[in-house]
Amino acid sequence: MKKIAVLGLSLLSVSVAQAQDAGGRRIGVKVGATYSSISGDNVSRITGPNFDSDLGSYKLGYNVGVGTSFPISSDGFFSIAPELLYNRKGYEISSTRTTGLPTGVTSIESEQQRVLHYLDLPILAKINAGGLFFELGPQVSYLFGSKNKQQTTTKFSNGDKDKVENDGSFLDYSGVSRGERDKSDLAQFDISGVAGIGYQTEGGLSLGLRYARGFNSLIDSKDTDNEPKAFNNAFTLQLGYLLPLGQ
Repeated sequence: MKKIAVLGLSLLSVSVAQAQDAGGRRIGVKVGATYSSISGDNVSRITGPNFDSDLGSYKLGYNVGVGTSFPISSDGFFSIAPELLYNRKGYEISSTRTTGLPTGVTSIESEQQRVLHYLDLPILAKINAGGLFFELGPQVSYLFGSKNKQQTTTKFSNGDKDKVENDGSFLDYSGVSRGERDKSDLAQFDISGVAGIGYQTEGGLSLGLRYARGFNSLIDSKDTDNEPKAFNNAFTLQLGYLLPLGQ
């Protein structure tokens, strides 16, 4: 019984030491994959008037940046983890227009893929438990770029089809025609809630999975009366390497 107690105390000491090490002051790099889309009651209105739209599958992107960790408890169990990341997000959406068409046109179908370039600043509270960690907190994001790729198919009453490949122009929610890299129809800033889980070794190598849900509408609808809303959703899988800082 005494030997078992000693063994148990030894294992507990090792776990605490790992938690202290994993929760100490660190800085390093993070890189990973991003799986993103948009959600909300008004996503079908992200394209122009008279379109019926369906949201496609999540879009695969990537993220890369700098991560830090600073303990806020003496044993390193609790820490704060600010990061600065470039995150490539986006969405896919299919739309069909059957009303308000020119004479002889029965429908206009489009498949839109939009890439959104963000700078993300998550500031997360972190629990470190023997290498395993849990994280939760807010994230502020700045949209600095957008690129649209679209395939448009026009169907005529005589059975003909006219397909335009890789046309970056599109109609936004208000019916205004936008260019391939135009982002004036989107909000520049987003605030999200982030939750995640992962594991970090004593050497600083980590693997984490997190989910971020935007609270600020992606559609910049401040000048409209009906205010359609759609929100960013993103899963990120990150590989990190954080080196300890001097005490």
